[in-house]
Amino acid sequence: MLSAPACAEPAPVLFDWFEYTGRDAVFERPLPEGHYRNPILAGFHPDPSIVRVDDRYYLVNSSFAYFPGIPIFESRDLVHWTPLGHVIDRPGQLDFDGLGISRGVFAPAVEHRDGVFYVVSTAVDAGGNFVVTATDPAGPWSDPTFLPEVGGIDPSLFFDDDGSAWLLNNGAPEGIPRYDGHRAIWLQRFDPDTLRTVGPRRVLVDGGADPGANPIWIEGPHLYKRDGWYILTSAEGGTGPQHSQVVLRSRDIWGPYAPYAHNPILTQRDLPPGRPAPVTNAGHADLVEAPDGRWWAVFLASRPYEGDRYNTGRETFLLPVDWRDGWPVILDRGLPIPDAAPAPAAMPAAAAQAPLSGNFAWRDDFDGPALDPAWTFVRVPKAPWADLAAHPGRLALRPLRDGLDSLRNPAFLARRQQHRAFEARTALAVPTEAGVSAGLALFQGERHWLFLGARRTGRGAELFLERHDGDARAIVAAAAIDGDAPLTLKVVADGADHAFAYDDGRGWRWLARDIDGRLLSTDHAGGFVGTTLGPHARLAPEPAE
Repeated sequence: MLSAPACAEPAPVLFDWFEYTGRDAVFERPLPEGHYRNPILAGFHPDPSIVRVDDRYYLVNSSFAYFPGIPIFESRDLVHWTPLGHVIDRPGQLDFDGLGISRGVFAPAVEHRDGVFYVVSTAVDAGGNFVVTATDPAGPWSDPTFLPEVGGIDPSLFFDDDGSAWLLNNGAPEGIPRYDGHRAIWLQRFDPDTLRTVGPRRVLVDGGADPGANPIWIEGPHLYKRDGWYILTSAEGGTGPQHSQVVLRSRDIWGPYAPYAHNPILTQRDLPPGRPAPVTNAGHADLVEAPDGRWWAVFLASRPYEGDRYNTGRETFLLPVDWRDGWPVILDRGLPIPDAAPAPAAMPAAAAQAPLSGNFAWRDDFDGPALDPAWTFVRVPKAPWADLAAHPGRLALRPLRDGLDSLRNPAFLARRQQHRAFEARTALAVPTEAGVSAGLALFQGERHWLFLGARRTGRGAELFLERHDGDARAIVAAAAIDGDAPLTLKVVADGADHAFAYDDGRGWRWLARDIDGRLLSTDHAGGFVGTTLGPHARLAPEPAE
């Protein structure tokens, strides 16, 4: 954050509540008894990694430049997930100032041995590959131990049954890459006591499952051992529509690794683009064995509303693994990922709707002692600006000069958009001071956002809708409002179609309809995150006229 200006600090903006309601048509269909819905973690929850400890599962996701970083969830049945907290939850662990929103923490992987949880990940442009540990998955987690000798991204750990530990990662190949996207999977011994790598590093897979086809971006490696085989599975083909999962195996951990004849074991790239309710971009899987001996895969995929346009980011899905002659298969080629599937044996027959999937309503009345864990920040706050204590039952946001286009930390509470069709509302008091704007923001990144804000002007109080799309920033709608009345703001979205309304004590009125929300899609904005939304307050400069 910028240091405080010489003039008096502006009064905080008070928000009364925030609510979010999902209304996806695919989730309106009744869920058959004994089934679960995909995705299991709706909204921006990419790059899942999973581990089972006794009868409980733990799962982590990428968080990029959001803070707290690396959310961790717990489940007893692989379907109903409870947030435990975050692995990166202290400002001193990592810093993302100066980074675009899609840099920062990439592809964490979680493992457990002898009462210790390990997470390895990459802080892109913020220190490189690192490992953290905890004895309780809810934390506290250690400060990162960086691994400067390990290049590339997407590290993961493997604990062999002989007691040895190993670190895998994606990196540049030996020598000069033959083509753009040529990568390799590397292996090296790892000492879990010193948290350092030891011994030689070697390439296990050069290029991908079929090197002659020049495959791109083999990454996200995970290693398992089953029936004497070392099973190596990785994502391949990039994170877009060509994304896939491939598998290789060897009798020796150092290889050579032979590819499965029917790779990929998961993809959606062969399906017709015009199919109803498509799921795309499937890959980056991690496998886990349940207590009953059945194996399952968690993986990322997206739910576009048009072409490859999706605002909800890459989400976490679940499917069973079918072992065929010693090879794991997640989904046969040509089959679509189902939005409902038979549940794992551990899921109770009368289990309620999973809290992070399906259609649901969520509300925060800001009446707790601390912020709800669903809220995140854009980068790491350097000083407190969100207060629940000073005005009990209300959220007080201190406006900052760093706005949504900053590469530091704006005063913006971010909640994931989890549905293609949704409504979000918030109530606030119109800012009392000139130069302060506050309201509801929808954020895809520092260059792509929408802000429904209220402010004081020389003519009174005004509500405006500001759009920032790449290099273009403009006010697309404005209206005079009663600045002395409580103000309620609303956004209603269905795919690309966004509409914005307000109630300043005179009933609901539309400020802007038919606003193109495709600027909030990952395909348009680039990067790897999904849209987040929530309360925002800022100081001048005022938006462009």
